[in-house]
Amino acid sequence: MHSAARAAGRLAWILCLGALFVSPTVQAGQGSYEGLLALFDEWRAFERPALREGAPDYTSAAIARRREELKRFQARLAAIDPAAWPIERRIDYDLVRAQMNGLEFDIRWLRPWERDPAFYQSVWTEQSDTPEHEGPVNHALVELWQYRFPLSADDAAKLAGQLRTVPPLLEQARRNLTGDARDLWLTGTGTLQKQATDLADLAARTRESGPELRDAIAAAAKATMEFVAWLEAQAPSKTGPSGVGKEAYSWSLRNVHLVPLTWDDEVMLLKSELARAQAMLRLEEQKNRGLPQLVPSASAEEHARRANDAITKYMAFLRDRDLLEVSDYLDPAMRRHIDPFVPVEKRNFFSIASHYEPITLYAHFYHWFDHEWFVHRPNPSPIRREAWLYNAWDSRAEGMATAMEEIVLHAGYYDDNPRAREIVWVMLAQRCARGLASLYAQANEFDLRQAKAFQVEWTPRGWMHPDLDLLGFEQQLYLRQPGYGTSYVTGKYLIEATLMERSHQQGEAFTLRGFFDEFNAAGMMPVSLIYWQLAGHPMR
Repeated sequence: MHSAARAAGRLAWILCLGALFVSPTVQAGQGSYEGLLALFDEWRAFERPALREGAPDYTSAAIARRREELKRFQARLAAIDPAAWPIERRIDYDLVRAQMNGLEFDIRWLRPWERDPAFYQSVWTEQSDTPEHEGPVNHALVELWQYRFPLSADDAAKLAGQLRTVPPLLEQARRNLTGDARDLWLTGTGTLQKQATDLADLAARTRESGPELRDAIAAAAKATMEFVAWLEAQAPSKTGPSGVGKEAYSWSLRNVHLVPLTWDDEVMLLKSELARAQAMLRLEEQKNRGLPQLVPSASAEEHARRANDAITKYMAFLRDRDLLEVSDYLDPAMRRHIDPFVPVEKRNFFSIASHYEPITLYAHFYHWFDHEWFVHRPNPSPIRREAWLYNAWDSRAEGMATAMEEIVLHAGYYDDNPRAREIVWVMLAQRCARGLASLYAQANEFDLRQAKAFQVEWTPRGWMHPDLDLLGFEQQLYLRQPGYGTSYVTGKYLIEATLMERSHQQGEAFTLRGFFDEFNAAGMMPVSLIYWQLAGHPMR
């Protein structure tokens, strides 16, 4: 590259970072932090749409009104000048701005209510391991996992009321879904087909709950099956691309997720990490030649024993190596989420890994630590106390869960089981492969079939099969939520940059325990902002 081009590139990079971390508009008059808090509360109330016939209103007229009101919220935020505030409060300001940008991105580019049938899924049977649902969701969710069965009379009435939103929402969806995104349409049809199955299962579980709930389930199931039939009838007319394109993707990275990278930067990063993971795997295999191969669990009893023993060892490892503050509530949080035994022929990528060595997967269960910390260590900032919308937490949540897999390796957890180190590199390679595939899909250089094939090809050891439900789920999610498929690796990179900066600043006083303490205390927010708070300056 010529020197002039390099200088221009450096200037563009500096301007990009500056756009992330300074007030978007400097206006006369100082706004107060209390004013920001009040605006934030008002904003969160506004973010929930008004109701139309009992369901959230996503009609074109309602979206047009929301767009105009959003502009007024953004103008009010821009009138607040946080330049003289302490760093923590300036970060809160940027968090509010990112939330507003998230709705702007949805209205301008993503338009899930118009392009993505899966947006209209209401019934959810499992809790997400992340702070909020992965991908865009509507505002009338029925979280079945929050209920205890058999249902009490009050819970049965509550559930019936929630399910009554399903028919009007799906009726509205037929008018709203005017987009031409073929892959989103086809995969979204499958999502609603699963909702029909889940409702049938719910009907079987609640036969004794009374006519009100039975009628609500039956109406929701009927509306869902009729909606699926409508989607299938419309499918042949859907021929357009599903990605948002490079420009929109980069805008979302910088302005919603506050990742100081572009689409091209992420491609380069994930290519580099894929090469590193594949090379490290081969080196580990070379080092371990002659050692016995790992043997997977062969029964449910063995799998449960190995999983529980591994968690016991892991928690002691974190405590004895002084990596984390291991509070009493973290151990049961891990054990509540032990994956079940799966027969060999039905194992997906992650169950293959956990049946060989549980902690290769369970290190990723940092997610469940985060859930516990939300409850036991509420953030002092009212703005950071709740999970962020628009998946703006993805670099922190998925980045730390992924980083922990490799941190555990380097900290010595597998020193007595060297073959398990190989699995860590297999897992990183898979995360890079699926992230790269999602980048090409968002740029409309791949359709969904090509994205899935790429992920299969570059996942080592044949652990990702073309017919796995997991493969379809992952690439559908990453198509629905730009930036999510790369957040595991991008977030890990940003966390490593934060660790590097803090160790450089602190010198001999640096400890991993100290780093994790201050990192976790900052809150569930984009890593670039955690870096700013810890280092005292933006990333550079």
